[in-house]
Amino acid sequence: MTQNTPLSSRLPLPSEDVTLRVRSAAQLRARGVSAAQTSAQCLPGGPWQQILPGVYLLHPGPPTGRERLHGALLYAGRPPVSARRAPARLAEPGYGPGEEDAYGEAMVTGVAALALYGFAAVGPLGALHRIDVLVPRTRRLRSARFVEVLRTAVMPRAVRVGEVPVAPVERALADAVAATAEASDVRRLLTEAVREGHCEPAAVVRELSEAELLGRPAVVGAVDALLAEGRAAAEARLYAMVREHGLPDPVWNVELRLPGGPRLGAVDAYWPDHAVAVELDARAPRYGVPARRRQAEEDPQWAAYAAKREQLERLGVTVVHLTPRKLREAADQQATVVRTALMAAADREPAAYVMVLPR
Repeated sequence: MTQNTPLSSRLPLPSEDVTLRVRSAAQLRARGVSAAQTSAQCLPGGPWQQILPGVYLLHPGPPTGRERLHGALLYAGRPPVSARRAPARLAEPGYGPGEEDAYGEAMVTGVAALALYGFAAVGPLGALHRIDVLVPRTRRLRSARFVEVLRTAVMPRAVRVGEVPVAPVERALADAVAATAEASDVRRLLTEAVREGHCEPAAVVRELSEAELLGRPAVVGAVDALLAEGRAAAEARLYAMVREHGLPDPVWNVELRLPGGPRLGAVDAYWPDHAVAVELDARAPRYGVPARRRQAEEDPQWAAYAAKREQLERLGVTVVHLTPRKLREAADQQATVVRTALMAAADREPAAYVMVLPR
């Protein structure tokens, strides 16, 4: 394509594909459309409009939610000035830089990401007034119009929702919570995240702790509700696993005690005839302790779990340790683990007699 080619044949045609209705200046240049020609198309009453610095909507009407989203990623993903001086690498003839490069490392986060994940608490994407985009801390990029640029020292691995790079749910939640002042709104977001199976409570609390959000008044009570919701969801999955995989009915949520002796601790399910117990590990990270320190320090909650398990197994009780995540992602495998423990009971020495009390 040369400069003598008529402008009308260089311009992208209207398309059902949102990525072709919103184009960056670099993509238009690769098509052969100069900056002056682009500006002419964006004059009042013209067929195009500029919706962000260096980002153009190729029709005159208001942008849809998807068009705003694509425009935000094009804006945040544009390379630094030094990189823009390098020759452009073309993809399909006429479409400019490859779409895989157009967003760079940028990804959607915050409330907009939760809308893409399907959170009912945030409403439809088109109703949002702001789109948060996560970029590396080294990027010198300002927020503009409806785009809020968030920087981070360590970029998470993006999740693809359709063709859109999105921050993991836990990170998107933390960024949404950081911008939310109302405790009721924070509670709704965190509760839905767990109730609908988007993520585990421990992962959310870790992310909130890393973002130093756990001390905020709007967050404190919401985290307690989150952990309670997570515990209830894990118990419901445990009940479903026993029922759907045909395991014998246990006694639920009981405390074990030696006759006339000390408490041995509570378990979530117990099969007295087999001396097999199931315990859910629904621990939350310690508030305010960064991940690096948590890895280096002993976890007192885990120490208590381990001590209880050791004491029960000395008495001949088999303890099966399950996590909420394993129950959510691989319930069939966990049912096999429990079934194997029940079947192995016949080959073990009889366990010591323990009392089973409701808790």
